[in-house]
Amino acid sequence: MENEQFWYTFSPNYNDEVLAFSLENSFSFETRDSFSPNSIPDGILDYECLERFLQIESEVGLEIVDSICQDAAMEEIVVESEVGSENIRETQETVEVLIEGNSNLKVVQEELMEDSSLTDLLLMGAEAVEAQNWPLASTIIAKLNNLLFVREKRGDNLFDRLARFFIQGLHYKTIDTLVMQHEPLARQSSSIFAIQMLQELSPYLKFAHFTANQAILEATQGDSEVHVIDIDIMEGIQWPPLMVDLSRRKDASLRVTAIIADEQNADIVHQTGRRLKEFSDSINLPFTYNLMIMVKEEDFERIEVGPTLIANCLMHQTSIRSSSLVNTFLGGVSKLSPKIVVLVEEELFNLARISSMSFVEFFCEALHHYASLYESLASSLCGEYKSGLRIIEKEFLGIRILDSLSQFPCEGERMSWENVFASLKGFKAISMSFNNVSQAKFLVSLFSGGYWVQHEKCRLSLYWKSRPLTTASIWVPLRKLKVARSK
Repeated sequence: MENEQFWYTFSPNYNDEVLAFSLENSFSFETRDSFSPNSIPDGILDYECLERFLQIESEVGLEIVDSICQDAAMEEIVVESEVGSENIRETQETVEVLIEGNSNLKVVQEELMEDSSLTDLLLMGAEAVEAQNWPLASTIIAKLNNLLFVREKRGDNLFDRLARFFIQGLHYKTIDTLVMQHEPLARQSSSIFAIQMLQELSPYLKFAHFTANQAILEATQGDSEVHVIDIDIMEGIQWPPLMVDLSRRKDASLRVTAIIADEQNADIVHQTGRRLKEFSDSINLPFTYNLMIMVKEEDFERIEVGPTLIANCLMHQTSIRSSSLVNTFLGGVSKLSPKIVVLVEEELFNLARISSMSFVEFFCEALHHYASLYESLASSLCGEYKSGLRIIEKEFLGIRILDSLSQFPCEGERMSWENVFASLKGFKAISMSFNNVSQAKFLVSLFSGGYWVQHEKCRLSLYWKSRPLTTASIWVPLRKLKVARSK
């Protein structure tokens, strides 16, 4: 396909460039009509079908928001995000004590007080954390807080607001490294509205949902009983459009098994099942819903497998998942021999390279990744959505940044990432169908011009300008692939 020939790479040489670039100098939130290969020849895609998907997801999403608000009696969301004053005072007091006791740090502080860019200081802080030089890290954090305080007086800057979460992440690393590395900070209490706003402003989630659903529809063509095992169902926004299409099949039914790692989110997942059941009843689709707590791969042996099994693994779309959980999930479902495994990776957690990254490299990648995602959201802003961006900033971006930094580096996690693909050793990635690629291109064309998609090496990626945001792939068991080819 001529529309698939465009390829952009981003492979920074961290040894030479990690302190050389400055995001706030090159970073612009202005909307520009940059070239993007989103054109699709007429007649290829059933646009009415995709528009119906969009309408269904939007309508059901609003219903889910209303239902959750009623069920949980959500309190008013506070949209101002900033480092707590107690944390700042604690850091500054610590720095004062350390500097009084060490004359070398006085020299360091004087050097840092020179005119350094915000990005340079952030990366210097990451280097100090990686070296476990906690006094220096605390000194840099204090300087960063002072610099942001001065910059905020000059006006509100979107990168400054994003940087505040990175500063807070570095601060957590200095005060309690063991706890923060092993306990994710994500909270689900107010995130549903942020996710709904994210769906309105960006194709980021829709790209993952529609690509996965299209792959499932194609893989189960001719099947009546479809069973999906889902690792991150949460509010279940992905499934209503698929349910509508399955309801058009004769004698079709859907069964969803939601996998969770512990009982912390059990109430949310139970409520998701209730809402999906109500929706399935409204369209007369037989629907069964189960919840299973997964501790080890052997837990999957308890699952009753029907004739058509699908594994749905959308990693890090709505929350940061540990590599050990992903590894256990993929290892467990692979033993059940599913028809396909749908895998969606956030680019920051790219399985092919994250295991070899240092903390500074990961921190640098995280800066670029979240800055690009933030820029893409800001480019879609209009008057009614400006407050929505603040909600996304606090309840989605901020939490993801803190979770990302808190879980990295951890030697056990790094080894676990290396083993994730080993769980798929009996599977092979296959190319996306022409319809799936065309659907993705049409979807991103509905948003601002900076989005585009690329299909290469069995991977379908959503880009913002030159940077990939998320990538989808489909995996099939090798033995089933051999059988299909022999027919």
